[in-house]
Amino acid sequence: MAGHGAPGGPPPVTLQVGGRVRPLAEAPVELRDAARRLVVDAAGKAVPFGSLYRERKAIVVFVRHFLCYACKEYVEDLGKIPKTFLQDANVRLVVIGQSSHHHIKPFCTLTGYPHEMYVDPEREIFRTLGMKRGEASTTSGNEFHHVHLDKNRLDHVPINTVLQLAGVQAVNFTNRSPIIDV
Repeated sequence: MAGHGAPGGPPPVTLQVGGRVRPLAEAPVELRDAARRLVVDAAGKAVPFGSLYRERKAIVVFVRHFLCYACKEYVEDLGKIPKTFLQDANVRLVVIGQSSHHHIKPFCTLTGYPHEMYVDPEREIFRTLGMKRGEASTTSGNEFHHVHLDKNRLDHVPINTVLQLAGVQAVNFTNRSPIIDV
């Protein structure tokens, strides 16, 4: 389920930047405003949201909340992305939830998610961007590449689609060894 759009449902709302990357200045004003808002890491340290993607490309996934089953499954699948895939593509993978920073470590333990996680405890970024559900975007520096806004709780963009847009190697989520014909 995780990593797939809602079967039979309407297509996801996606702003896909075709063959060219758009400068952040062309992004909606809400996205530029959100860059100044603070997110909090597991240790309670607050950093500007924009600092997560200013220096290098980042895949940023916003989850509804840590008790959402669909979000939990999606984050479990994100946790299966090898760090080497991200490092080879020079891409950060960041999940942002709507909770207290005290819930980050338990959620990472529960899902097996080893990458970066932050929270937007006051929901400032979520409100600024008009989000009600989980979202995903690919940004770097002062550019954005892709923004996906879920229409419902099951409308997550396929993970390998996001990885492809960010230039990261696709992941085999079947947990099966490849079959070799001799």
